Amino acid sequence: MIRRNFLKQSTILASGALFVPALIKATSAAPVIMIVSGWQDVNIGDITHTPGLITLIRHRIPKARIILWKKSDSKKVDDMLMQYFPEIKIVHGGFDKDFVPGNDDVKKAFMDADFFLHGSGPSLVGADYIRSWLTQTKKPFGIFGVTLQDINPSAKELLKQATFIFTRETASIEVLRKNGLAGEHIAFAPDATFVLDINDDKTAIDFLKSNGLEDKKFICAIPRLRYTPYYKWSPGASWTDKRIKEVEAVNEQFKELDHAKLREAIIAWVRNTGNKVLICPEMTYQLDIMDELLINPLPDDVRSLVQKRGFWLPDEAASVYARAHAVLSFECHSPYSYCEWHACILSSSAYRYHQRSNVLRPRF
Repeated sequence: MIRRNFLKQSTILASGALFVPALIKATSAAPVIMIVSGWQDVNIGDITHTPGLITLIRHRIPKARIILWKKSDSKKVDDMLMQYFPEIKIVHGGFDKDFVPGNDDVKKAFMDADFFLHGSGPSLVGADYIRSWLTQTKKPFGIFGVTLQDINPSAKELLKQATFIFTRETASIEVLRKNGLAGEHIAFAPDATFVLDINDDKTAIDFLKSNGLEDKKFICAIPRLRYTPYYKWSPGASWTDKRIKEVEAVNEQFKELDHAKLREAIIAWVRNTGNKVLICPEMTYQLDIMDELLINPLPDDVRSLVQKRGFWLPDEAASVYARAHAVLSFECHSPYSYCEWHACILSSSAYRYHQRSNVLRPRF
Protein backbone atom coordinates (compact mmCIF):
# COMPACT_ATOMS: atom_id res chain seq x y z
CA MET A 1 0.00 0.00 0.00
CA ILE A 2 1.19 3.53 -0.74
CA ARG A 3 2.51 5.10 2.46
CA ARG A 4 0.43 8.25 2.21
CA ASN A 5 -2.78 6.21 1.80
CA PHE A 6 -1.84 3.99 4.74
CA LEU A 7 -1.24 7.03 6.95
CA LYS A 8 -4.43 8.70 5.81
CA GLN A 9 -6.57 5.60 6.37
CA SER A 10 -4.91 4.88 9.71
CA THR A 11 -5.56 8.42 10.85
CA ILE A 12 -9.20 8.31 9.80
CA LEU A 13 -9.74 4.98 11.57
CA ALA A 14 -7.70 5.65 14.72
CA SER A 15 -9.03 9.12 15.39
CA GLY A 16 -12.54 8.32 14.24
CA ALA A 17 -12.89 5.41 16.67
CA LEU A 18 -12.92 7.89 19.58
CA PHE A 19 -13.68 11.18 17.88
CA VAL A 20 -17.08 10.27 16.43
CA PRO A 21 -18.70 8.67 19.52
CA ALA A 22 -17.41 11.44 21.78
CA LEU A 23 -18.69 14.21 19.56
CA ILE A 24 -22.05 12.64 18.71
CA LYS A 25 -22.65 11.82 22.37
CA ALA A 26 -22.15 15.51 23.13
CA THR A 27 -24.41 16.68 20.29
CA SER A 28 -26.32 14.67 17.70
CA ALA A 29 -25.77 12.53 14.60
CA ALA A 30 -25.94 15.67 12.46
CA PRO A 31 -24.17 18.37 14.50
CA VAL A 32 -23.10 21.84 13.50
CA ILE A 33 -19.38 21.84 14.33
CA MET A 34 -17.45 25.07 14.70
CA ILE A 35 -13.71 24.63 14.16
CA VAL A 36 -11.00 27.04 15.18
CA SER A 37 -7.93 26.51 13.01
CA GLY A 38 -5.75 28.28 10.44
CA TRP A 39 -3.11 29.57 12.83
CA GLN A 40 -0.91 31.09 10.13
CA ASP A 41 -0.68 31.20 6.35
CA VAL A 42 3.12 31.52 6.00
CA ASN A 43 3.55 27.76 6.41
CA ILE A 44 1.96 25.19 4.10
CA GLY A 45 2.11 22.64 6.90
CA ASP A 46 0.05 24.86 9.18
CA ILE A 47 -2.35 25.65 6.34
CA THR A 48 -2.86 21.92 5.91
CA HIS A 49 -4.20 21.39 9.44
CA THR A 50 -7.50 22.87 8.31
CA PRO A 51 -8.34 20.91 5.14
CA GLY A 52 -7.11 17.77 6.90
CA LEU A 53 -9.54 18.22 9.79
CA ILE A 54 -12.41 19.11 7.48
CA THR A 55 -11.71 15.96 5.46
CA LEU A 56 -11.72 13.85 8.62
CA ILE A 57 -15.10 15.22 9.70
CA ARG A 58 -16.46 14.68 6.20
CA HIS A 59 -15.39 11.03 6.34
CA ARG A 60 -16.56 10.29 9.85
CA ILE A 61 -19.62 12.53 10.29
CA PRO A 62 -20.91 13.16 6.76
CA LYS A 63 -24.11 14.82 8.01
CA ALA A 64 -22.25 17.44 10.01
CA ARG A 65 -22.30 21.08 8.97
CA ILE A 66 -18.96 22.83 9.43
CA ILE A 67 -18.22 26.43 10.36
CA LEU A 68 -14.56 27.40 10.27
CA TRP A 69 -13.42 30.20 12.56
CA LYS A 70 -10.15 30.91 10.81
CA LYS A 71 -7.58 32.65 12.97
CA SER A 72 -5.45 33.93 10.07
CA ASP A 73 -7.01 36.00 7.33
CA SER A 74 -5.76 35.20 3.85
CA LYS A 75 -8.09 35.46 0.87
CA LYS A 76 -5.85 33.16 -1.12
CA VAL A 77 -6.07 30.38 1.46
CA ASP A 78 -9.78 31.00 2.06
CA ASP A 79 -10.40 30.69 -1.68
CA MET A 80 -8.49 27.41 -1.78
CA LEU A 81 -10.56 26.00 1.08
CA MET A 82 -13.84 27.05 -0.54
CA GLN A 83 -12.76 25.47 -3.82
CA TYR A 84 -12.50 22.05 -2.17
CA PHE A 85 -15.12 22.48 0.56
CA PRO A 86 -17.82 24.77 -0.85
CA GLU A 87 -20.33 23.62 1.76
CA ILE A 88 -18.46 25.09 4.74
CA LYS A 89 -18.80 28.60 6.12
CA ILE A 90 -15.69 30.62 7.00
CA VAL A 91 -15.83 33.38 9.60
CA HIS A 92 -13.10 35.73 10.79
CA GLY A 93 -12.87 38.07 13.73
CA GLY A 94 -11.59 38.42 17.24
CA PHE A 95 -13.08 39.24 20.62
CA ASP A 96 -12.66 41.83 23.33
CA LYS A 97 -11.04 41.46 26.76
CA ASP A 98 -14.24 39.84 28.04
CA PHE A 99 -14.12 37.33 25.17
CA VAL A 100 -17.17 38.84 23.46
CA PRO A 101 -16.92 38.32 19.66
CA GLY A 102 -16.38 41.49 17.69
CA ASN A 103 -18.71 40.81 14.78
CA ASP A 104 -22.11 39.36 13.95
CA ASP A 105 -20.73 36.48 11.84
CA VAL A 106 -18.98 34.94 14.83
CA LYS A 107 -21.91 35.65 17.16
CA LYS A 108 -24.32 33.90 14.77
CA ALA A 109 -21.92 30.98 14.39
CA PHE A 110 -21.89 30.62 18.17
CA MET A 111 -25.67 30.44 18.17
CA ASP A 112 -25.82 27.91 15.31
CA ALA A 113 -23.00 25.57 16.39
CA ASP A 114 -23.55 22.58 18.67
CA PHE A 115 -19.91 21.81 19.32
CA PHE A 116 -16.59 23.67 19.22
CA LEU A 117 -13.45 21.90 17.99
CA HIS A 118 -9.88 23.13 18.45
CA GLY A 119 -7.81 22.01 15.46
CA SER A 120 -4.31 20.55 15.30
CA GLY A 121 -1.41 22.70 16.38
CA PRO A 122 1.88 22.90 18.29
CA SER A 123 0.06 23.91 21.47
CA LEU A 124 -3.34 25.07 22.66
CA VAL A 125 -3.01 27.88 20.11
CA GLY A 126 -6.68 28.78 20.19
CA ALA A 127 -7.14 28.76 23.96
CA ASP A 128 -8.71 32.22 24.03
CA TYR A 129 -11.05 31.22 21.19
CA ILE A 130 -12.27 28.38 23.40
CA ARG A 131 -12.69 30.84 26.27
CA SER A 132 -14.78 33.07 24.03
CA TRP A 133 -16.95 30.08 23.07
CA LEU A 134 -17.44 29.01 26.68
CA THR A 135 -18.10 32.53 27.94
CA GLN A 136 -20.81 33.09 25.35
CA THR A 137 -22.39 29.64 24.93
CA LYS A 138 -21.54 27.16 27.73
CA LYS A 139 -21.73 24.50 25.00
CA PRO A 140 -19.24 21.59 24.76
CA PHE A 141 -15.86 21.63 23.07
CA GLY A 142 -13.08 19.20 22.17
CA ILE A 143 -9.41 19.37 21.25
CA PHE A 144 -7.98 17.48 18.31
CA GLY A 145 -4.37 16.56 17.50
CA VAL A 146 -2.37 19.07 19.55
CA THR A 147 0.98 19.02 21.31
CA LEU A 148 0.99 20.03 24.98
CA GLN A 149 4.47 20.65 26.37
CA ASP A 150 3.53 22.93 29.27
CA ILE A 151 0.22 23.38 31.07
CA ASN A 152 -0.21 26.50 33.18
CA PRO A 153 -3.04 26.81 35.74
CA SER A 154 -5.25 28.76 33.33
CA ALA A 155 -4.83 26.15 30.56
CA LYS A 156 -5.46 23.35 33.06
CA GLU A 157 -8.82 24.84 34.07
CA LEU A 158 -9.73 25.02 30.39
CA LEU A 159 -8.60 21.47 29.64
CA LYS A 160 -10.58 20.10 32.57
CA GLN A 161 -13.76 21.19 30.79
CA ALA A 162 -13.02 19.48 27.44
CA THR A 163 -15.29 16.70 26.19
CA PHE A 164 -12.19 15.06 24.74
CA ILE A 165 -8.50 15.85 24.36
CA PHE A 166 -6.68 14.14 21.49
CA THR A 167 -2.95 14.76 21.33
CA ARG A 168 -0.82 14.19 18.26
CA GLU A 169 1.83 12.24 20.16
CA THR A 170 1.83 10.25 23.39
CA ALA A 171 4.35 12.49 25.16
CA SER A 172 1.57 15.07 25.55
CA ILE A 173 -0.64 12.47 27.24
CA GLU A 174 2.09 12.03 29.84
CA VAL A 175 2.23 15.81 30.32
CA LEU A 176 -1.52 15.79 30.92
CA ARG A 177 -1.19 12.91 33.39
CA LYS A 178 1.52 14.70 35.36
CA ASN A 179 -0.81 17.67 35.62
CA GLY A 180 -3.60 15.55 37.05
CA LEU A 181 -5.56 15.18 33.81
CA ALA A 182 -6.44 11.62 32.81
CA GLY A 183 -9.37 9.54 31.63
CA GLU A 184 -10.86 7.72 28.69
CA HIS A 185 -11.58 11.05 26.99
CA ILE A 186 -7.82 11.60 26.55
CA ALA A 187 -6.15 9.72 23.70
CA PHE A 188 -3.75 9.86 20.77
CA ALA A 189 -4.94 11.05 17.36
CA PRO A 190 -2.49 11.99 14.60
CA ASP A 191 -2.12 15.57 13.43
CA ALA A 192 -4.94 16.42 11.01
CA THR A 193 -2.29 17.16 8.37
CA PHE A 194 -2.10 13.41 7.74
CA VAL A 195 -5.65 13.41 6.35
CA LEU A 196 -4.88 15.91 3.59
CA ASP A 197 -6.79 14.90 0.48
CA ILE A 198 -6.58 17.87 -1.88
CA ASN A 199 -4.45 18.22 -5.00
CA ASP A 200 -3.91 20.88 -7.65
CA ASP A 201 -2.66 18.64 -10.43
CA LYS A 202 -3.16 21.20 -13.20
CA THR A 203 -1.02 23.90 -11.62
CA ALA A 204 1.59 21.34 -10.60
CA ILE A 205 1.81 19.73 -14.03
CA ASP A 206 2.01 23.11 -15.78
CA PHE A 207 4.84 24.15 -13.45
CA LEU A 208 6.74 20.89 -13.91
CA LYS A 209 6.42 20.98 -17.69
CA SER A 210 7.53 24.61 -17.94
CA ASN A 211 10.64 23.76 -15.91
CA GLY A 212 11.49 20.45 -17.59
CA LEU A 213 10.84 18.38 -14.48
CA GLU A 214 9.77 14.85 -15.41
CA ASP A 215 7.73 12.54 -13.19
CA LYS A 216 9.95 10.56 -10.79
CA LYS A 217 13.07 12.09 -12.36
CA PHE A 218 13.55 14.96 -9.92
CA ILE A 219 13.86 15.35 -6.18
CA CYS A 220 12.60 18.12 -3.92
CA ALA A 221 14.79 19.66 -1.23
CA ILE A 222 13.44 21.81 1.60
CA PRO A 223 15.79 23.91 3.76
CA ARG A 224 15.19 25.34 7.23
CA LEU A 225 16.98 27.11 10.03
CA ARG A 226 17.17 25.61 13.51
CA TYR A 227 14.69 28.21 14.78
CA THR A 228 12.02 29.88 12.67
CA PRO A 229 12.64 33.67 12.82
CA TYR A 230 9.04 34.65 13.52
CA TYR A 231 10.12 38.00 14.89
CA LYS A 232 11.01 39.15 11.37
CA TRP A 233 7.42 39.27 10.15
CA SER A 234 5.12 38.71 13.12
CA PRO A 235 4.84 41.68 15.50
CA GLY A 236 2.62 39.58 17.74
CA ALA A 237 5.53 37.25 18.45
CA SER A 238 6.73 39.74 21.12
CA TRP A 239 10.26 38.36 21.26
CA THR A 240 12.73 40.05 23.59
CA ASP A 241 16.03 41.32 22.25
CA LYS A 242 17.75 38.60 24.27
CA ARG A 243 15.62 35.86 22.67
CA ILE A 244 16.24 37.25 19.18
CA LYS A 245 19.99 37.27 19.74
CA GLU A 246 19.93 33.70 21.05
CA VAL A 247 17.95 32.46 18.04
CA GLU A 248 20.12 34.31 15.54
CA ALA A 249 23.27 32.93 17.17
CA VAL A 250 22.06 29.31 16.97
CA ASN A 251 20.86 29.73 13.38
CA GLU A 252 24.15 31.29 12.35
CA GLN A 253 26.16 28.59 14.12
CA PHE A 254 24.44 25.66 12.43
CA LYS A 255 23.08 26.87 9.10
CA GLU A 256 26.17 25.94 7.07
CA LEU A 257 26.80 22.67 8.91
CA ASP A 258 23.20 21.60 8.41
CA HIS A 259 22.79 22.58 4.79
CA ALA A 260 26.15 21.17 3.74
CA LYS A 261 24.58 17.75 4.33
CA LEU A 262 21.60 18.56 2.16
CA ARG A 263 23.91 19.88 -0.57
CA GLU A 264 25.84 16.60 -0.39
CA ALA A 265 22.66 14.71 -1.15
CA ILE A 266 21.80 17.09 -4.02
CA ILE A 267 25.26 16.65 -5.53
CA ALA A 268 25.03 12.86 -5.22
CA TRP A 269 21.63 12.83 -6.90
CA VAL A 270 22.62 15.04 -9.84
CA ARG A 271 25.97 13.36 -10.53
CA ASN A 272 24.64 9.81 -10.20
CA THR A 273 21.42 10.28 -12.15
CA GLY A 274 21.85 13.37 -14.33
CA ASN A 275 18.40 14.45 -13.15
CA LYS A 276 17.12 17.72 -11.72
CA VAL A 277 16.47 19.11 -8.25
CA LEU A 278 13.67 21.42 -7.15
CA ILE A 279 14.36 23.59 -4.10
CA CYS A 280 11.01 24.44 -2.51
CA PRO A 281 9.70 26.05 0.69
CA GLU A 282 7.44 25.00 3.50
CA MET A 283 7.62 28.49 5.02
CA THR A 284 7.92 31.88 3.38
CA TYR A 285 11.21 32.79 5.09
CA GLN A 286 12.91 29.85 3.37
CA LEU A 287 12.76 31.74 0.09
CA ASP A 288 15.42 34.01 1.57
CA ILE A 289 17.86 31.20 2.38
CA MET A 290 17.56 28.97 -0.69
CA ASP A 291 20.26 30.73 -2.72
CA GLU A 292 22.67 31.37 0.15
CA LEU A 293 22.57 27.93 1.76
CA LEU A 294 21.68 25.51 -1.02
CA ILE A 295 22.01 26.83 -4.57
CA ASN A 296 24.93 29.27 -4.76
CA PRO A 297 27.52 27.01 -3.01
CA LEU A 298 26.84 24.10 -5.40
CA PRO A 299 29.40 23.17 -8.10
CA ASP A 300 28.56 24.59 -11.53
CA ASP A 301 27.68 21.21 -13.07
CA VAL A 302 25.16 20.57 -10.30
CA ARG A 303 23.77 24.08 -9.99
CA SER A 304 22.76 24.08 -13.66
CA LEU A 305 20.23 21.33 -12.89
CA VAL A 306 18.76 22.96 -9.80
CA GLN A 307 15.60 25.06 -9.86
CA LYS A 308 13.50 26.67 -7.17
CA ARG A 309 9.83 27.23 -6.45
CA GLY A 310 8.28 30.28 -4.85
CA PHE A 311 5.87 30.01 -1.96
CA TRP A 312 2.87 27.89 -2.82
CA LEU A 313 -0.24 26.34 -1.32
CA PRO A 314 -0.48 22.77 -0.02
CA ASP A 315 -2.68 21.45 -2.84
CA GLU A 316 -0.03 22.27 -5.45
CA ALA A 317 2.77 21.10 -3.17
CA ALA A 318 0.97 17.77 -2.70
CA SER A 319 0.74 17.27 -6.44
CA VAL A 320 4.40 18.16 -7.03
CA TYR A 321 5.69 16.00 -4.18
CA ALA A 322 3.65 13.04 -5.44
CA ARG A 323 5.47 13.26 -8.77
CA ALA A 324 8.94 13.60 -7.27
CA HIS A 325 11.30 10.67 -6.92
CA ALA A 326 11.96 11.75 -3.33
CA VAL A 327 11.53 14.64 -0.95
CA LEU A 328 14.51 15.57 1.23
CA SER A 329 13.37 17.86 3.98
CA PHE A 330 14.66 19.48 7.13
CA GLU A 331 11.03 20.35 7.80
CA CYS A 332 9.11 17.59 9.57
CA HIS A 333 5.65 18.96 8.86
CA SER A 334 4.16 18.95 5.40
CA PRO A 335 6.20 16.22 3.63
CA TYR A 336 4.78 13.45 5.82
CA SER A 337 1.32 13.86 4.41
CA TYR A 338 2.35 14.24 0.79
CA CYS A 339 5.11 11.75 0.03
CA GLU A 340 4.82 8.32 -1.53
CA TRP A 341 6.12 5.36 0.46
CA HIS A 342 9.45 5.22 -1.41
CA ALA A 343 10.42 8.84 -0.76
CA CYS A 344 13.52 9.62 1.28
CA ILE A 345 12.42 12.04 3.96
CA LEU A 346 14.79 13.71 6.40
CA SER A 347 12.45 14.20 9.33
CA SER A 348 13.39 16.10 12.45
CA SER A 349 14.49 12.87 14.14
CA ALA A 350 16.47 11.72 11.11
CA TYR A 351 17.95 15.18 10.90
CA ARG A 352 19.25 14.93 14.45
CA TYR A 353 20.72 11.53 13.66
CA HIS A 354 22.60 12.89 10.66
CA GLN A 355 23.74 15.87 12.67
CA ARG A 356 25.29 13.57 15.27
CA SER A 357 26.95 11.34 12.70
CA ASN A 358 28.00 14.34 10.60
CA VAL A 359 27.27 12.24 7.52
CA LEU A 360 24.32 12.17 5.14
CA ARG A 361 23.93 8.97 3.17
CA PRO A 362 21.12 9.52 0.68
CA ARG A 363 19.18 6.40 -0.37
CA PHE A 364 18.75 6.62 -4.14
